[in-house]
Order: sequence, then structure tokens, then C-alpha cells
Amino acid sequence: MRTGFEDKPWWVAALLGLVLGGLIYGVCFHFLLKPKNEELASLERQLQGLQQKIQEGLAAKAQLPRFREEVRALELELDKLLRILPARRNTPQLLRRIRTLTEQGDFDLKRFAPGNFIDQDFYSEWPISISLEGSYHNLALFFDRISRFSRIINIEGLTVSAVRGSNPLRSIAANFNAKTFIYKEPPPPTTGQGAQ
Repeated sequence: MRTGFEDKPWWVAALLGLVLGGLIYGVCFHFLLKPKNEELASLERQLQGLQQKIQEGLAAKAQLPRFREEVRALELELDKLLRILPARRNTPQLLRRIRTLTEQGDFDLKRFAPGNFIDQDFYSEWPISISLEGSYHNLALFFDRISRFSRIINIEGLTVSAVRGSNPLRSIAANFNAKTFIYKEPPPPTTGQGAQ
């Protein structure tokens, strides 16, 4: 049985082998190797992206102690500011402190009447009507001690009048408004369908 290659020179068979080998290689490359190379390139891009995220995470981790220190400093500053401009009325605490001041100053606290809030931009004014009886010296000490509160308290509308009586420690009556302030916390942002 003759295949037709016995009477041909050797290089024809070699050339035919090369063409068939190239054809087989091309089919294998197109259907097997090319998809694997594309998958490999995609995985390498993903790996580079993950390595970049790891580097960003390591950089953020290196910054974490500094961020924690900044947060701690800001929390201390907020605490200090909330003592000056608290977010709550704290009526009992304020009443106790003023009552203690009147007792230390040897006053008679005649009236302590918290008023209604007067809303401003980011705070509310809270007037408190106060009436005392005592001496001039003790009234000055009372105002000095109020000025040392960490909370802001303004004295407005002070009227002083003489008190008739035999007690020299109760020679004046003082009426005034002690105005303090309360921080209005902004409402939390709404997360609904309208927000983007």
C-alpha cells in the first residue's frame, strides 16, 4: 500500500509535518492557551489591585495611632466645650450649685424660676429668674463664684434694693436673670430615598 510520500523528497514530509504541527498548535493555542492566558492576566490584575489595597491598608494601619490620638484630643475638646455649652439643661445640678453658692454667701434664696427656652441658631438661651437677700459684699462674692462656673452664665437685669429690718446680714435684695445657654444638637441626617 502506497501513501504517496515514498517517491517525494524528505523535506516535503518535513514541511507537511511542520504545517500540521503549526495547525495543531494554533488550534490548541486558540482554544486552550489563549483563554488561560487571558484568565492569568485577569488574575494578575486582581492580584495587583489587592496588593495595592494591602499597601493602602498598611499605610492606614501605620496612621491609626495618630488618628486615635486625634480622636482622643477631639473628644477631650468636645467634653470641655460641652461643659461650657452643655447639650442638656441639668436643672437639678444647676439649682444645687446656685443653692450652695447662696448658702456659702449667707443669702436667702427667695426665688429660682427657670424660664422658657429662646431658640437661636445652634443654641438656646435659658433665662432663670433669681431673687436673693443678703449683703453687698456677699452679692459680689456670689457673682464672682458664678463667673467661675465652667458653664457660661450671664447676669442680666440686676436690680438691688435695700431691705428694711434689724438683720445686718440681710441689708439688700437682689433680683436678676441668670442666662445660661444650651447647645442644640443638629438633627441626624435622614437616610431615605431622597438622600443620595
